[in-house]
Amino acid sequence: MLAERSVRRGNFTLASGRQSSVYVDARMTTMSPDGLAAIGPLALDVLADAGLAPDSVGGLTLGADPVSYAIACASVARGSLVRAFTVRKEAKAHGTGRLIEGPFRSGDRVVVIEDVITTGGSALRAIRAVREAGGTVIGVLAVVDREEGGTEAIAEVGVPVLRLACVSEVLAVADTQAARG
Repeated sequence: MLAERSVRRGNFTLASGRQSSVYVDARMTTMSPDGLAAIGPLALDVLADAGLAPDSVGGLTLGADPVSYAIACASVARGSLVRAFTVRKEAKAHGTGRLIEGPFRSGDRVVVIEDVITTGGSALRAIRAVREAGGTVIGVLAVVDREEGGTEAIAEVGVPVLRLACVSEVLAVADTQAARG
């Protein structure tokens, strides 16, 4: 699905500010019904295989949101509920003024979610927000790792990174699909 729906070639400026000839818009997959249905159980399998049992999952809005919600929804069938939350890019100036929205609780064991990791900047912002709110970050889960140093940057703050796919894998599938016509 990622290779078919989410890969674009051309000249792009990434969120990190870097230039790239490849853009991976994971939202084209993660926001589709079949993408949501696939990603939730797959993510739970990857987390279980790594021995991670989070209380909640979430990350910087907007990329992390559908993945977090898919995981929370799939957790119902597994009988071990995982709550989803969203980290705002800045705290609200009204109401409660919270940076983290949803059923996150201080003391939660958290897996930060990313749709695409490039430099790791978005995940690092979410890690800081969760830690400041009293959560313990036990890992980061990315749908796609662009393999451009983000995983290493996150590891430097003591957080392991898991991924559903590497950009090299997604591009190999996309190239094979394109060659078949």
